[in-house]
Amino acid sequence: MNRYLAVKLAEALLAIWGVVTIVFFVSRVLGDPAVLLLPVGADQQEIDALRVSLGLDRPILEQYALSMFAMLCGDFGISFQHTRPAMDVVLERMPATIELAGTALLFGTLIGGAAGAVAALKRGTISEFIVMIAALLGQATPVFWLGIMLILVFSVDLGWLPTGGSGTIAHLVLPGLTLAVFVSASIARLLRSSLLDIMREDYVRTARAKGLMPRTVFFWHIARNALIPVVTMIGIIAGELLGGSVVIETVFAWPGVGRIIMQAIQAQDFPVIQAGVALVAAIFILINLLVDLLYGVLDPRISRQ
Repeated sequence: MNRYLAVKLAEALLAIWGVVTIVFFVSRVLGDPAVLLLPVGADQQEIDALRVSLGLDRPILEQYALSMFAMLCGDFGISFQHTRPAMDVVLERMPATIELAGTALLFGTLIGGAAGAVAALKRGTISEFIVMIAALLGQATPVFWLGIMLILVFSVDLGWLPTGGSGTIAHLVLPGLTLAVFVSASIARLLRSSLLDIMREDYVRTARAKGLMPRTVFFWHIARNALIPVVTMIGIIAGELLGGSVVIETVFAWPGVGRIIMQAIQAQDFPVIQAGVALVAAIFILINLLVDLLYGVLDPRISRQ
């Protein structure tokens, strides 16, 4: 286990380095942040002076080497816009992202899990048809369109909920519901397919032939093994949500990580872009590592291998 964790940690560090390197070079071709930071009409001398103060006058490889060395020491630089440590700017948005992602993941998993189980156990009935049509529509509907429609109905027409922002449970309802629809639809379809595959296995027929109660057969022999691909799906979705749902955070003006990264890209705020991407990559990799470890809990054979 220690060797496994060491290998996974090395892979994680390599992946984060690769992502940050790509972002470093790609962000440099977006434009000159000195031009955006200065007021309109600034002369070339002022632009050159600001570039020198930001360290943007150095050769690109020198900037890269200095940036990588600083990151190894935990320093992602000072935000051009906020004039504060870039990682602090990103981390202060993390609670809002966790709140939104946790709400969407919790309700999406509960609703999707229940719907997928119903569709599998009621195969060939009207219940399965309704669940699968709803899941298909949930996956096919663009989240930005759904978010805008919810704002028009519940905020503009009915006036029940705020159109955007954060701070209260009411602000969380619409963005959380929008994301939960997609999450539940994905989980419902995958869980139904996984349950149907497990139900055909020989050991399930053997358990039923032994006279075990249907509830015992379902929870201990079917559901437990069917959850392995679902756990993978939940891990991927959780990584994406915690990385910041850029579209939803923009539509609902939610002050999360995705929105601050998008604003940094528009302003060519390189330190915030790199800090945000590094944090997102680290979260995504950590969640996938936890999912790998959870496999052993669901199926002891995987742990022994």
